[in-house]
Amino acid sequence: METVTLWRPTGPEELKLVEDSGWTAWPPRLPEQPIFYPVTNEEYAVKIARDWNVPSSGSGYVTQFKVRKDFLDQYERQLAGGKAHEEYWIPAEDLDAFNAAIVGKIEVVRTFPET
Repeated sequence: METVTLWRPTGPEELKLVEDSGWTAWPPRLPEQPIFYPVTNEEYAVKIARDWNVPSSGSGYVTQFKVRKDFLDQYERQLAGGKAHEEYWIPAEDLDAFNAAIVGKIEVVRTFPET
């Protein structure tokens, strides 16, 4: 089975919900969050976690996880500004299927502020 490695910048509240899932699933989107956007490179995730999550909530985390490629193939990569800002836009209603396509555990690979 072929997989794709993705990253997700997140704050402490979302990370707690991921931990509560046993590190296997992302929580449902809030009504004002119509899409779930994992990103395709760690550098972009670091920028968001450091520059957005830390000022917003005091800490930021970069997570890494693998998703089945055959599942992701139904979604196009989106550019959010520039070529280095590539992400997938997963509609909120598809998040359960996305979570089912995660292979292995969601891991925290970076923490901000760095300790």
